[in-house]
Amino acid sequence: MERFEPLAVPSAQDESAAFGFAPCEGGVCCAAGVRAAGVSAGFRRNPNRLDLALVAAEKPCVAAATFTTNRFCAAPVSVSRAHVASGTARAVVLNSGNANAATGEPGLEVAERSAQLVARELGCDADDVLVASTGVIGVQLPFEPFETGVPAAVRALARTPEAAHDAACAVMTTDTVAKEVSIEGVAPQLAGEGVRVHVGGFVKGSGMIQPNMATMLAVLATDAPLTHEAAQAALREAVSCSFNKVTVDSDTSTNDSCFLLATGAAGGEKIDCSHPAYPVIAGALRAACVELARKIAADGEGSTKLVTVTVMGAESEGDADTVARAIANSPLVKTAIFGHDANWGRVAAAAGKCGVAFDQREVDIDFLGVPVCRAGLAVPMDEEDMLRRFEAPEVSVTVSLGSGGSCARVWTCDLTHDYVTINGDYRT
Repeated sequence: MERFEPLAVPSAQDESAAFGFAPCEGGVCCAAGVRAAGVSAGFRRNPNRLDLALVAAEKPCVAAATFTTNRFCAAPVSVSRAHVASGTARAVVLNSGNANAATGEPGLEVAERSAQLVARELGCDADDVLVASTGVIGVQLPFEPFETGVPAAVRALARTPEAAHDAACAVMTTDTVAKEVSIEGVAPQLAGEGVRVHVGGFVKGSGMIQPNMATMLAVLATDAPLTHEAAQAALREAVSCSFNKVTVDSDTSTNDSCFLLATGAAGGEKIDCSHPAYPVIAGALRAACVELARKIAADGEGSTKLVTVTVMGAESEGDADTVARAIANSPLVKTAIFGHDANWGRVAAAAGKCGVAFDQREVDIDFLGVPVCRAGLAVPMDEEDMLRRFEAPEVSVTVSLGSGGSCARVWTCDLTHDYVTINGDYRT
C-alpha cells in the first residue's frame, strides 16, 4: 500500500511569542489605567445573573473600533460609530439580554441616554462613552435597569482579575464560558530601554457568528501609548486575521462591535505606525484577538469540537478564504465532524461549490494530520485509528488546491443536536 505524508501545514504564527509577549493576569484590567465591573442590573429575569458590564479608563484615552457590516444594525452600533469618530473614549458600557436592534428612535434614545448616564457618573462627556448591547432582536430596551445598574457598576469599578472576569461574564448570552485574554511584553524605544506594556480583553460570542468585521462584542485594552491612527490600523489588522476568520453558523449579527482603548499609562514614546514598537504592539494585539477568536469557535452553540480549516495552494488569499469558509460553513462537514466521520467527500464537495476555480486532480485533503485524499482520489485509512483521533478537542481539516501559493485559515465548530435545541428555544 502506498504511504502518503501529511500536508505541510503553514503554522499559525504565534505573534505574542515572536515579540516576547507572555500570558499575565488581569484580563481587560491588565492594562494600566483600566478598571472594569460586571453587575446584575435587571435586564435578565434571573437576578443572580450579571447583565451589565462597564470598562472605564481613568481619563479619556485613544479609542478605535470596528463594527458590523450588517445593514440591519442595532441602535448602539449607530451611537458608538458617532461617538468613536473623535478618536477618544473614556468608557464602554455593555448590556446583555436585549440587543436594542430594530427598535427605531426609542432604541437610539435609550442608547444615547445610557451613554449620558455613564458620563454623568464618571464626570466625562457623553461622546466619550461607547455603548453595546446583545440579546433578543426587535424588543424595546428598557432604560430603568441602567438607572440602577450604572451607578452600581461605577461603584464596583476595580482593576482586578475578578472585576475583569465579572465584566466578561456580564456580556454572555448563550456562551458557556467567559472568554478573556491578557499578555505582557516590552515595547522598544527609539531612545533608552524598552517599556513594559500590556494587552488584554474579553469577547462574547457563541451563535450568530460570521462577523465580517469583528465579533459579537469585544472590548480590548492596552496601556501602550498608541496614536489614534496606529490604534485603528492595528485593530483592523488584528480583526481581519482573527475575528473575521471565525464562523459558527455563517450569520452576521446586527450588533457586532469591537472596541480598543489605549490608555498610554505604560509611558514611553508615542507610538505611530512608523515607530519600531508598532509591529510589536500590533503583533501582540493580533495574538490576543486570535486567542479570543479560537475561544469563540470552541464555544459555538452546542459544539463539542473546535475545528480549524486550513486551505493552501490557492491562486490568491481571497480564493483560499472563500474555499475555507465554504468548508467551515457546510452543515454536512460540520455534522460529519460531530459524528467522528472522516468523510472527506463532503469537504471536497463544499470546496467545489463555492465558485473558486481549481483542478480536482490536484487536490489533497487531510483530517487531523492524516492523508485521506491525494490528487482528488481516496487514500485508504484506518477507520478505528481515525475514530480515536476524533476524540481530540480540536479537529483540523487541511486542503491543498494545488493552484498557487496562497493560504487561509478559518475557525469553526461542529454542528450538533444541541445547536438546534438552543436556537429553537432561544426566545421561549
